Amino acid sequence: MSSLRDAAMNSKAWPFEEARRVLKRYEKKAPEKGYVLFETGYGPSGLPHIGTFGEVQRTTMIRRAFEIISDIPTKLICFSDDLDGMRKVPDNVPQQEMLKANLQRPLTSVPDPFGEHESFGHHNNAMLRRFLDTFGFEYEFISATDFYRSGRFDETLVRCCERYDAIMEIMLASLREERQQTYSCFLPIHPETGRVLYVPMKNVDAAKGEITFDDETGREWTLPVTGGRVKLQWKPDFGARWAALGVDFEMYGKDHSTNTPIYDGICEALGARAPEHFTYELFLDEHGQKISKSKGNGLTIDEWLTYAATESLGYFMYQKPKTAKRLWWDVIPKAVDEYHQQLRAFPDQDIDARLANPVWHIHNGQPPASDMVVPFAMLLNLASVAGAKDKSGLWGFIRRYAPNATPDANPQLDQAAEFAVRYFNDFVAPSRSFRAPSDTERAAMEDLVSRLRTWDGGLDAEALQSMVFAVGKEHGFEPLRDWFTALYEVLLGASQGPRFGGFIALYGVAETIALIERALAGELTG
Repeated sequence: MSSLRDAAMNSKAWPFEEARRVLKRYEKKAPEKGYVLFETGYGPSGLPHIGTFGEVQRTTMIRRAFEIISDIPTKLICFSDDLDGMRKVPDNVPQQEMLKANLQRPLTSVPDPFGEHESFGHHNNAMLRRFLDTFGFEYEFISATDFYRSGRFDETLVRCCERYDAIMEIMLASLREERQQTYSCFLPIHPETGRVLYVPMKNVDAAKGEITFDDETGREWTLPVTGGRVKLQWKPDFGARWAALGVDFEMYGKDHSTNTPIYDGICEALGARAPEHFTYELFLDEHGQKISKSKGNGLTIDEWLTYAATESLGYFMYQKPKTAKRLWWDVIPKAVDEYHQQLRAFPDQDIDARLANPVWHIHNGQPPASDMVVPFAMLLNLASVAGAKDKSGLWGFIRRYAPNATPDANPQLDQAAEFAVRYFNDFVAPSRSFRAPSDTERAAMEDLVSRLRTWDGGLDAEALQSMVFAVGKEHGFEPLRDWFTALYEVLLGASQGPRFGGFIALYGVAETIALIERALAGELTG
């Protein structure tokens, strides 16, 4: 353990760098609450998207890294801001008119448009928890509705009354002049309509812990800030929650980064120490636009898991969290293959390299062995040329290429074969576009067929790759990449593809000859 801890204290892997920052908070004295608290927040205004998972995944990686370098116990809280008023209706849910009639009511007071749960907030919370449980996260779920109404937040809310002027000073400095005139950090929940009100305060009574305000009709109300009758605006809520719970670490997206001084200032105004932060870059859709849970323009967790194993998503989340990344269908095959490359590298790495390997963080230091003897990208191409309708259609080729492989002995490969067929039929097949070869390409492909007919090197992928390489070179392709692009576009209907020698070894020499001859006869473009 000591050698592992020593290596972790010097590791440049970003989860260890963040863990060391958290540890530094308690270098002089352990936390009075008895544990280090990691938090991740969730706004359940729409269906959970994959970015929410990424936040919990990355926070968990830092938490596990912290547990290597420290003996202080840890907790992870997933906090849902479900008392927030529904400000707009998400585009991707049913019963739009019903939802419009419930605008500005707390999400846990809005009927569930799917008819499955107590409210829309409860529905979205249930989806979030199901997704997180799928990945085996250890966390405590806290609903803001329960947090406010149970009294757990009461002491902090009363303190917000006492420090009202200090909180307002922080907030007003960040607002435009017209917004300053009506702003209050308190949002009353109307006792009759149940709607969250954005109204100025007429009076804040710190001694009684009460606020006085006029509703939209001009009627005056006085409410206690406790018991879930009043909630905080979202920015003050951030800082107040940190203070109430004693949060030590929270990460959030770049779109929150300008608010960090506000969150910290409010937390400190309430007498608590602000947590450590980590700001990550946002995920982008196919057009380079920020993904949004209300628009539904990004991949959901369920969608990713339809085409790849959970660990590939963990790998995607680990990579370069401070760099904006496209999160679209075409990233899935790449993530699968790179994840397995890292698994294969892990056993031969020293302790420093292992701690820098993404699979260490995905599997909490205990990554499994990879049984993927065929890359996912290759399985996709095999599904293409073999016309496979299910995974059994691929296994005949796989067994010839790797005689010792079986579905039972290679469960990762077996699962990937099923995913590959599904992914090919849904995403690759509809967009394939075969073209006829040029005269130069035709001559090179005829030469390749001739050499394959006399090939006696067996299914040696590297030897076959060298032979294909030699054909391209002798036929004057410059750069040589153009030769391989021609093979992909003419034979596979795609601009990119696998190492072609490996493809021949998997698909078969005779089968590859037949494929090339069909292409040269114009049967693939017809």
